[in-house]
Amino acid sequence: MSPPRWPVPAELDWLRGSEDGRRWLAQLPYLIAAASSRWSAEMDAPYRGGRVSYVAPATGADGGRYVVKITWPHREAEHEAAALAAWDGDHAIRLLDHAPDLGALLVELCDPGTPLSSLDPDDALDVLVDLLPRLWVPASAPFTTLADAATGWAEGLPPAWERAGRPFERRLVDLATEHLQQLGPTGHESVLLHQDLHAGNVLAAARMPWLAIDPKPLVGEPVFGLAPIIRGRELGHGREAVLHRLDRLTAELRLDRQRAIGWTIGHTLAWGFDEGQVIASHVDVVRWLGDA
Repeated sequence: MSPPRWPVPAELDWLRGSEDGRRWLAQLPYLIAAASSRWSAEMDAPYRGGRVSYVAPATGADGGRYVVKITWPHREAEHEAAALAAWDGDHAIRLLDHAPDLGALLVELCDPGTPLSSLDPDDALDVLVDLLPRLWVPASAPFTTLADAATGWAEGLPPAWERAGRPFERRLVDLATEHLQQLGPTGHESVLLHQDLHAGNVLAAARMPWLAIDPKPLVGEPVFGLAPIIRGRELGHGREAVLHRLDRLTAELRLDRQRAIGWTIGHTLAWGFDEGQVIASHVDVVRWLGDA
């Protein structure tokens, strides 16, 4: 099977830094060709910006328009197909087929696909206040529990900080670790969570006004689901903007403000390292919330 004509986006080049990443990138052209063949899909040029997936619109043999997504295997995306199946197209992108052997998904095409971040920040928050509870459906297996994830984040934070050269004050590591250790065992609700639901991962569509995409699913208490929105730069980065999102979301969804702060601090710092480099905006959020 010959590789497709479309080049691999430069955003995936960082994967060349690991043996697993290089192996996957070497296989990727053939995975794309295999997915195209399996679904009789004529692939267009891929979307840009994704750092762990090759995502491209495609035209099926029936003339329908779809999206093919092939993901580099990693823990956060492990049960993406199961999450989409659980939502069954209700305020989330619809899963049409899944090829586990290829790490590939066939999903509906969002048209026009404009990101929620294009709206005024408060208008975008209106959408998210309505959207979040619709995604919080009861769930269990096969998803990782929030409690287990929190244990892993707490254990991984100090060594990640050391490897990065102790780039910020140790008190932030201790603060995040303490929140994760306290919150993990005490959250008792089990709903499906999208741990990367920022305003760039909600797209305008014809079937419904807004659809969530790109889930990195967990099962746990709903208040955790506020974390990616509170820290997200898409709706403004600054202390006032972060606290405004925190206050609106917790008040309008009637969720515990202190638990929202704790989960956002813990998850934001745990996700605050990229290829061994610190994401400065994540550290900003942790500092602001640590004083809130």
